[in-house]
Amino acid sequence: MDWTDEGIVLAVRRHGETAAIASLLTVEHGRHPGLVRGGAGRRQRGTLQVGNRVQAHWRARLAEHLGTYTLELCNAGAAQVIDDPLRLAALSAACSLAEAALPEREPHAKAFAGLTALIDELGRNGVWQAQYVAWELALLTDLGFGLDLGSCAATGRNDQLAYVSPKSGRAVSLAAGEPYRDRLLPLPAFLLDGGACDTTDILGGLALTGHFLECHVLEPMGRGLPPARARFVERLETAR
Repeated sequence: MDWTDEGIVLAVRRHGETAAIASLLTVEHGRHPGLVRGGAGRRQRGTLQVGNRVQAHWRARLAEHLGTYTLELCNAGAAQVIDDPLRLAALSAACSLAEAALPEREPHAKAFAGLTALIDELGRNGVWQAQYVAWELALLTDLGFGLDLGSCAATGRNDQLAYVSPKSGRAVSLAAGEPYRDRLLPLPAFLLDGGACDTTDILGGLALTGHFLECHVLEPMGRGLPPARARFVERLETAR
């Protein structure tokens, strides 16, 4: 059997002397691995960069087999950020998180669209940090663990929301959360109003999404947050 789909390169590892196993996030077939013959060679090196968008043709005798990929480069997302260490770290973090969190061979078209939009934004000169946090929030929603930031869990009101319950993922107002503030997660204002934010706000947003990704998505699979994401956070902290 075989299929053709658009995909984003999430991870690549060498296989034998000349081949590589590439994990792609595809539109219709989800996170899907495949063998790339000659993938360890120079001719394929430019295509098999994390964050690149490719046209992928997959072929195998049975659906459950690893199968082989034939890839054609569509957009070199990695090359667009290669000279910016922070953007490159963000690209690596997003792709490694998708690789760790998304189930194999299960379609997640929204995650694909969100990651595509983030990679495109990273290649521009604008402000992209808030979009990165928004992508992690959207990934949680796509996996069934979306946060409820619309109103206070205690009062039902939608004003002065300042915290998030680490258990329920629901927002808590400043007054209702004050007695328990040491046990609640701070809620950066830009996640509510889409307003301006600084690096401290972005780090707060990443701490929020990271908690739920780790506790609700990755830990049940025996995994932690990918090292690439930790390196991205470290670079942000250094740039603050």
